[in-house]
Amino acid sequence: MKETRRLLFVFSVLILVCLLASDQLAFSQSQRSFLWRVQSKTNTVYVLGSIHFFKKEAYPLHRKIESAFNQSEVLVVEANVNDIAKLDIEKLVESAMYLGPETLERHVSAETYELIKKETGRLGIPLELINRQKPWFLALVLESLELLKLGFDPNYGIDKYFLSRATGKKKIVELESLDYQIDLLSKFSDQEQELFLLYTVKDLRVLRQELDRLTQAWISGDAKGMESIMTRGFAEDRRMSSVYEKLILERNRSMASKIEEFLRNKEIYFAVVGAAHLVGNQGIIEILKGRGYLVEQL
Repeated sequence: MKETRRLLFVFSVLILVCLLASDQLAFSQSQRSFLWRVQSKTNTVYVLGSIHFFKKEAYPLHRKIESAFNQSEVLVVEANVNDIAKLDIEKLVESAMYLGPETLERHVSAETYELIKKETGRLGIPLELINRQKPWFLALVLESLELLKLGFDPNYGIDKYFLSRATGKKKIVELESLDYQIDLLSKFSDQEQELFLLYTVKDLRVLRQELDRLTQAWISGDAKGMESIMTRGFAEDRRMSSVYEKLILERNRSMASKIEEFLRNKEIYFAVVGAAHLVGNQGIIEILKGRGYLVEQL
């Protein structure tokens, strides 16, 4: 059981910021992509909205994306998932699993627990394994399993693809880190963790229904369409405001400031960031525009 937990945890960390997928994979090379060019007086940073799960058939990517990457000297990612071996797995398991008499059932409402039992039963996950997982971690497990069931693989994720291409050829810089992201989620209060889990379960149902629309928004560079899909759950439930602030908005501001630092340097940067962080009037793109940088969607 201990080894099962370890393997499940390692697997789930790979997809901490899991989003998006694709069924229709024919790119029009003349249309916009989900890529922006941000320019200061001295430098350029390309910012690409990432899909963390994808299909093999998605490649090759839009030529504008490939061209921007080829021009760049530094690859920037939220977290380097290829460095997962550096994590202290035992310590991380402690932050993801309940110990002793504590269980999931003791930390969420009866209504939430019944909903989780139905969802995990549908996915074929043993209840005894589920009951030892903390809500934030269970949310990641359910999301990753659902995407795998739908045929999408983190090994074909956009960030994973560029990390593989950059290794040994370009400098790789993290905006955050796996440790940071795990720490962020694991320090949610019990109430925030339960809300995050409920949001994830409800979002899975929408994901199954709206994959085509979500995919087309990414392919066509439709930031407004992407925003409407990805923020709907947060907007519909005011209780989610604190989670949304910590999970999205605070990180948007932090990552925008780090991109601003890159714009003061001389090397050209190619930043791969979860698409949810780029859209909306409080997204990274609008933040950088508001700070006076020249921003163009390619």
